[in-house]
Amino acid sequence: MAVTIMLIVSLSYVSVNIWGGSKVEVQTLTSLNYDANYTIKEFTAVNNLPDKVVMLVFDLKSVSEFNQPMNSFPVNEDKLIEKINVASALYAESLSKDWIKIVAKFSLWFIFLTLVYFLIRKNKVGPQNRKWLYLLSFVIFGIVLGSDPSPMGTVKDAITMYAIQNALFVPRFVALTVFLTLVVVLNKFICSWGCQLGTLQDFIFRLNRNKQDIKGIIRQYKVPFIVSNSIRIVFFVLFTLIAFIWSFDLIGYFDPFKLFHPQVVTLAGWMFLAVILAVSMFVYRPWCHFFCPFGLVGWLFEKLSIVKIKVDYEKCVACNACSKACPSTVMDSILKQDRTIPDCFSCINCINVCPEKAISFSTGKRQQVPEGKFEK
Repeated sequence: MAVTIMLIVSLSYVSVNIWGGSKVEVQTLTSLNYDANYTIKEFTAVNNLPDKVVMLVFDLKSVSEFNQPMNSFPVNEDKLIEKINVASALYAESLSKDWIKIVAKFSLWFIFLTLVYFLIRKNKVGPQNRKWLYLLSFVIFGIVLGSDPSPMGTVKDAITMYAIQNALFVPRFVALTVFLTLVVVLNKFICSWGCQLGTLQDFIFRLNRNKQDIKGIIRQYKVPFIVSNSIRIVFFVLFTLIAFIWSFDLIGYFDPFKLFHPQVVTLAGWMFLAVILAVSMFVYRPWCHFFCPFGLVGWLFEKLSIVKIKVDYEKCVACNACSKACPSTVMDSILKQDRTIPDCFSCINCINVCPEKAISFSTGKRQQVPEGKFEK
């Protein structure tokens, strides 16, 4: 595992330098040089504001409109400062994005996830190639294409940007809508097979599994969902409150996705990463189950999923092989149709081990469990 992480860090460092680009810092204004007799052009120059920010503030189409007087836009100075700070935050956020890379990443996500889906439908995903698919995923979407965007970032950054800068970055909500739509259509497929940190954790977890990928070489543990989800909910509330009350991005301080942008990882970040990745050997996807904001939101939308793991109880012989091979507690809950179903990451272990081919990843409503099916 240590060799894998060192390679990821080294290659990510090279990749970030090749792509270039960096986060653009936002300067928060507290005062302005303001005179109602200024033209927009004079106001822009005396306050050293970017033209794009001024155009956003005054809803102008081009710099040719900068000759209008300020008194054509009646607004008090405090309100103007607020509008400029919001526009500056949005402008900086847009400048920090490599849109070519983002379009490439989303395009490759759709191609890769479609490929994995058809491999699953053809029963071509198993112990032999599962790790290779996870490896390919975090190499492409993490090492090559970087830490941003990620499913987690769409939720985390939307909350912190609004809480701290009172700004809503529309492209981020478009990305969040795309990710949640994928959850509704294909379970948590974006988390399962596309998230760079999720697939890395899964890959590490599988390193500590036997050849059949049904149990740990060194003992692995299934944390009860009521424990992991309670921690995740508390963490989400805590993170949100800190953002709104103290204007601080708690997750940004130790963001594990920054593994794929090692130049900006803090000491706290390295320490947290070391713990998360080490625990991944023994507990399935600890970041996803205990901390991830998108993991929590996606789990709620997962209830609407069109394609999901289903059990045909006419074929099922109640051997529990699927729940034993499942890396978490989810398959036991699906099998017995508990009221609360944990996150399912569509790893297909359950399908691989079922002796009666009673489990499928398909559309339709899950069957009710026949009475007495699992009674001893």
